Amino acid sequence: MKGDAVKGERKQATRRVITLVVNEEEHALMVEDRETLLDVLRDKLFLTGTKEGCGTGECGACTVLVDGQAILACLMLAINASGKKITTIEGLAAGGKLSPLQHAFVEQGAVQCGFCSPGMILSATALLSKNPSATREEIQKALEGNICRCTGYNKIIEAIEKVRDKIS
Repeated sequence: MKGDAVKGERKQATRRVITLVVNEEEHALMVEDRETLLDVLRDKLFLTGTKEGCGTGECGACTVLVDGQAILACLMLAINASGKKITTIEGLAAGGKLSPLQHAFVEQGAVQCGFCSPGMILSATALLSKNPSATREEIQKALEGNICRCTGYNKIIEAIEKVRDKIS
């Protein structure tokens, strides 16, 4: 059949140029249709704050904001992010100054190994931008997709509550 791969052969990936707006900077990039947003952020834009934990959407380490919504970059194809506003952990600090959530995580001791911190902070950023007076239960719900193996979550939730209390 025309167009079908012969057994044992791999179909060649289609490549195309897309435009990503990452941390308020526009980037024209050649990507393969099968490349994830996570791969493009880390391997082509060298934004390594976004982590790959599980690669299956279970751990939250790859969380970024796409048009203000927390999404898992390991599950989103880069071509589907074309033209959307993407914020990574690197984009939260303005002029070298940590965002209020980043600062609170450090101040409250919510950062231990730090692997989960970018995803946690971006999930909390999305929550507080939509719901600045989120309850403890709403904070816990917003973090459900983020796994931390070090802190036990209490210090993370306390850091988010501290920022919430300042803005609400």
